[in-house]
Amino acid sequence: MNRYLPVARQHFLAALASTSVVVKSISAIVVLLYLLSFAVDTSYALGITPGYLFPPNFWVWTLVTHGVVEQHIWGVVANVGTVMTCGRLLEPLWGALELLIFFAVVNVAAGILVGLSYLLTYVATFDLDFLFAVRVYGAAGFLGGVLVALKQTMGDTTVLRVPQVRLKAAPALVLLLLSLLRLSGLLDTAAPLAAYTYGALSGWVYLRFYQRHSRGRGDMSDHFAFASFFPEALQPAVGLLAGLVHAALVKIKVCRKMVKRYDVGAPSSITISLPGTDPQDAERRRQLALKALNERLKRVEDQSAWPSMDDEEDDDEDELRTHSQPLLPVSSSSSGPITASGTAHGSTAPATAPESSIISFEDAPSRS
Repeated sequence: MNRYLPVARQHFLAALASTSVVVKSISAIVVLLYLLSFAVDTSYALGITPGYLFPPNFWVWTLVTHGVVEQHIWGVVANVGTVMTCGRLLEPLWGALELLIFFAVVNVAAGILVGLSYLLTYVATFDLDFLFAVRVYGAAGFLGGVLVALKQTMGDTTVLRVPQVRLKAAPALVLLLLSLLRLSGLLDTAAPLAAYTYGALSGWVYLRFYQRHSRGRGDMSDHFAFASFFPEALQPAVGLLAGLVHAALVKIKVCRKMVKRYDVGAPSSITISLPGTDPQDAERRRQLALKALNERLKRVEDQSAWPSMDDEEDDDEDELRTHSQPLLPVSSSSSGPITASGTAHGSTAPATAPESSIISFEDAPSRS
């Protein structure tokens, strides 16, 4: 095990060196706050306590800082790994500034929703532990948003081959895993489960309706609909319910309405832009095409390592030239080359005449 640690450390440092300032800064803050937690209770000062989040205390800074607070080393590894995954997979598509905006939006929205949930739970139970004994911190909320973003950009990527699991199923699988851990008692509190759920929901709402890019705003493609996060058997019912909720949000102007655009002045007769053919779909298909092209080029390079037929023919020609050389060296004495009649000519033969490398013999006349 110890021999693999230097290799893992080398790969980690190489991956961290290739990331942007945003990723390095967030990772450094996570590590520094973890080291500081040995001297100060950072989960109390920088994590979300539902009773202190709302008035009269109003600890609003915890909405920003709770995502970088960790109390255990495995939490640090998960947090830094999540941020570095964003730097390797999402930052090349979005840019460093958009990644920072996404990090802030998901953490702040997840923190507000978790705090409201615990406040409503206190109203229903009058248990003060839900207000002051709960600490919400860690990368669970941002992890949910990141998995939703990866589903949007590279959902068809295969994560496991046996059984076959695609990346688009990762948000639901992680939610199921956290639910099982909570039911089994391995999680002391439901805060990570709530933070992950609200983080995934916040990330989807932001990417679906509000994210700005060069082609407009949001992603209204069918593969990124809310129902696509559920099993196929439940998608019709979930789609109907989501449509009703979306219609209500449009009326109160929280979400924008899906509009069909017709460009009559396009080069073709009529160009129709529908939600199912959003430019994000084209970007997704382009990523898949680039991946397939890279795999094909890799196979071609592997095949080119084997000797080709032209190389074998060149080797055969070299062998023929080698075997065609004279077995006996031609003497450089005064006697000339032996002719077909068996007589030898003197040295009066022209010096420029090429010497034959083939010695031919005829049957000598029989003696009577």
